Amino acid sequence: MSDLSGKTTIVVGASRGLGHGIATAFAEAGAPVVAVSRTAADFPAPANGSGTIRTEIADAGDATAAADLIDRHEPRTIVLVAGATPHMRPLQEQTWETFSVNWETDARIAFHWLREILLKPLRPGSRVVVVSSGAALGGSPLSGGYAGAKATQRFITGYAQGEANSAGMDITFTTVLPRFAPETGVGRPAVRAYAAQAGKSVEDFLKSQGPLLTPEIAGSALVELVRSETADVAPAYVLTGGGLQKLP
Repeated sequence: MSDLSGKTTIVVGASRGLGHGIATAFAEAGAPVVAVSRTAADFPAPANGSGTIRTEIADAGDATAAADLIDRHEPRTIVLVAGATPHMRPLQEQTWETFSVNWETDARIAFHWLREILLKPLRPGSRVVVVSSGAALGGSPLSGGYAGAKATQRFITGYAQGEANSAGMDITFTTVLPRFAPETGVGRPAVRAYAAQAGKSVEDFLKSQGPLLTPEIAGSALVELVRSETADVAPAYVLTGGGLQKLP
């Protein structure tokens, strides 16, 4: 899908952080973007190409939202970024409510949207990218059920690809697992918590994390991914400040 002009992209969770950067990048690449979020957000006018951004205020975790937005906008690309900020505490200081918040948001959103994508289904050649987290690979002991919910997102994205293949649907599903993004609403408290646990300042802690991810880097990386030939797309990638790396 090298040319994004005229091919609608829905970005779910676009009001802030990585989602905002991703929506902006797709519009800059020429795509008509539908930026979905629970609260209003401002976007710069695309400086290049014919891309546009229109906003939709919706609760992405509502069981009816995905079907409604897919029916109205007929996207060729869907990027799922929406989720909750985890409660940063050790296990013994969590309650079940704080521990499970990402199961009730991140995993729920992925489930509803992947289900509707398969039921509709999207048109042949469509792309679906689910933004999970690097925590899905190594755990995250200070964020309750966050890592497990993010791992589940990766699993069910793979399940969706299997169902699409079995039904002969030409839809490509991919999971992207970002590492620390300290500028974002999810990344900022996580960095502070893990720096404190390590007895380091935030600045010293981040020095050991390699190239740091920003919303702009995430946006450029996902545009490049969606523009790639289907045969070259891996089921999952880690995303850092250095770009995308395929996972086995």
